[in-house]
Parts: sequence; C-alpha cells; structure tokens
Amino acid sequence: MYQKPEWLRVRCAYGPEQKAVEEILKRLGLNTVCREASCPNKAECYSRKTATFLVLGTRCTRGCRFCDVSQGVPMAVDSGEPWRVAMAVRELGLTYVVITSVTRDDLPDGGAAHFAEVICEIQRISPQTAVEVLIPDLMGDMDALKVITNARPNVISHNLETVPALYPDVRPHAEYDRSLAVIRGVKELNRGIHSKSGIMLGLGESDGQVYKLMDDLRAARCDFLTIGQYLPPSCRHVPLQEYLQPSRFEEYGKVARDKGFAFVASAPLVRSSYHAGEAMEM
Repeated sequence: MYQKPEWLRVRCAYGPEQKAVEEILKRLGLNTVCREASCPNKAECYSRKTATFLVLGTRCTRGCRFCDVSQGVPMAVDSGEPWRVAMAVRELGLTYVVITSVTRDDLPDGGAAHFAEVICEIQRISPQTAVEVLIPDLMGDMDALKVITNARPNVISHNLETVPALYPDVRPHAEYDRSLAVIRGVKELNRGIHSKSGIMLGLGESDGQVYKLMDDLRAARCDFLTIGQYLPPSCRHVPLQEYLQPSRFEEYGKVARDKGFAFVASAPLVRSSYHAGEAMEM
C-alpha cells in the first residue's frame, strides 16, 4: 500500500454536531453510506449535520472490488424506512439530501419502488428539501427507472466509477454500457431532472480513457460530474496504482467543464455526494 500523501490526510475533531447526527441516526434506526463505505469525509459531513442515507439495508448483492460495503444475503425491505428517513431530514433541517442504497439484484425492480417512497415521504414531510438519489444500475430496467423519475427527485445520480477497460477488475458484475444507459434514460424519461455521475482516479486509467468517458457521459446528457481519488479500503480490495496530485484533478475538472458539464467537482477527497447541494446553487 502506498503511503498516503499529506493532501489526503483528514483532520476533524469530534464535536457536538457529529454526536447529534449519530444520535438521530441511532434513534431512527438509519444507515449512512458515510459509515458503511468508510468514507473519509464522514467526520466533516457529520460536523455540518449532513449525511448520505443508505436505504434497503447494509448488505449488497454484488461484490465490487473497490467498495467497502458488505456483500451478503440482503435484508428484508423495511416499509417504515422512508418515513424515518424523512423525519431525520426534517430534524436535521436539511435543504438538500442524498439518498443511496446497496445494490439489490434480488428485488424485481432493484429497489426502485422503495426509492420512490423515500422521495415522496421527504417531499411530504420536508417539502423545502431538494432530493438527490444515487441509484444502482437496476439491471438496466427502464421501467424501474421510470418509477424513480415519476417521483420527481431533483437529481438522479449513477456512478460509472471507472473507465470501461477496468470494469472486469473493478466492477466485475456491472456493465459500462448498461450504466451509461441508466444515465441516458434519466433525460429520456424526464428532461427536468438533473443527471449526475462520478468516477475514481488512480486505478490505472489513462488521460485518453477518462476524456472518452467524459464524452460518453455528455452524449448521454449527463449534467453533473464528480471526480475523486480512489482509496482502497483494505489490501483485499483492488490495488491502488497512483495517488494523483491535486493539480491533476484541477486539470481534469477544467477539461470536464470545457466539455459542457454544468457542474464539476474534481479534487482528491471528492465523493459523489460530497457537498452535493452546491451543484444546485450554480
């Protein structure tokens, strides 16, 4: 494992805001991707009284080699979860919230109906809150995607994660073209919803491969893009190839903006839901 450079060292003292978030999550029995995926920005986000909610359990039906979310037998769908998420959003006073899930290939709709229920409950209980959903690929089921678009979230995000040549090693159970079709489908089903994707760098991708991915996303009418540094959670995960200097992320961000993305966040510690609400402020 490479020694982590200084610009990736996160320092954030534990404070009352973090404690308040943790107490709300515990009381309402909710999960966050911040915790389950070992996000390096967890302390900062909790200190700002924000979190990315993880619905449909904490066990994924796939085993992507970059991710720290547990793989295993999925949990039963919790019908009370949409209401509890909405209550947490209201208690935290969020003006913008991100909802994501584990991949649920065991469900006929991939969890689309549950996403729609979460969106609708937030809109009912906290109507001033903008909602972003970060969804799995739903096995490419456009009818399932339509269930989500019909709930009218503000943003639908689906991460490509990496360039297509690296999918066999990084996302062996996913397909690049299928993921791209999900992003394309958002605008085909509802042009008023912003579409978004995210990628990681440092896995061995070339500049040309990343630029081609950006072109593919723009052809799919993707509005927002996030670019961050891959950080392997353990030695069992796909190995790191390179730590990119912050200046490289700035260069990639400039290229992405020049290609027409309406909003780009590109920096080592950027994650798909990190400061996500800033895209809506543009």
